[in-house]
Formats: sequence, structure tokens, C-alpha cells
Amino acid sequence: MTDDAPTFDIPRRPERVYPRDGGVEYEGGTVFRLSPEPERPERELAALVESVLDGDRYTYGDWFELPAPVYLVHDERHSTAFRIVIRYGSVEFHVLPETAEEALRGMYSRLREFGECRWSVACETTRPD
Repeated sequence: MTDDAPTFDIPRRPERVYPRDGGVEYEGGTVFRLSPEPERPERELAALVESVLDGDRYTYGDWFELPAPVYLVHDERHSTAFRIVIRYGSVEFHVLPETAEEALRGMYSRLREFGECRWSVACETTRPD
């Protein structure tokens, strides 16, 4: 995909798995990797994502103490959720089982608007183990 026409069609949704010791895990799925052109440091990408998420359309949190920023995002307009991870100079959209494609397209449009750069978009799918 190029910056001109990403569709955010979701070829594979993750499957929820409930381990015996509790919790929920996801197996398989789709990740959209957005890379800015020119490259930007990860702290700038995190600030950009947070400026978009601070709008009235989103509820989000970064509750994890991980080496990379990870956001659980709820798009109120589309009543859907997905994760955003910032690493390796890219912004990743991680699809959850009920993620709406429209929400991903909306987030991408906002990043383009706020980021004032070109983005290349790649789609990666994985199968459940």
C-alpha cells in the first residue's frame, strides 16, 4: 500500500484464547505498519499519536510499563477498539477481533493531518499457532 490509497481492509482477525490460568490472549491477526517519510524519532511519533488521541473522539490509555509506547484506543464514533504500538520508527495499528476498518482509516487520516508528512503503510498478517 502507498500513502495514496490505504484501505485498511482487515484480511485476518485475531482469535481470543482464554488460558486456564486466567486472562485473555490473542492468536494470529493483522498489523498495519505506518512509516513516516522522512523518518522521525520514536518520541516524536509518540507525541504525534498522543496529540491525535487527545481529541474528543478517542479514549485511550498507556497502562503498561513496556519498553515501547503501547496504547489501547477506543474510537467512540465507531464503538471499536484497537492497539497502537510505536517501535522501530513506525506507528503500528494492531487489530482486535471487533476492530472496525473505519476506525483505522479515521486514525490514519488524523495522523496525516497532524503529522504533515507522507506515510507508507504495510499490512502484515499472522496465523494462530
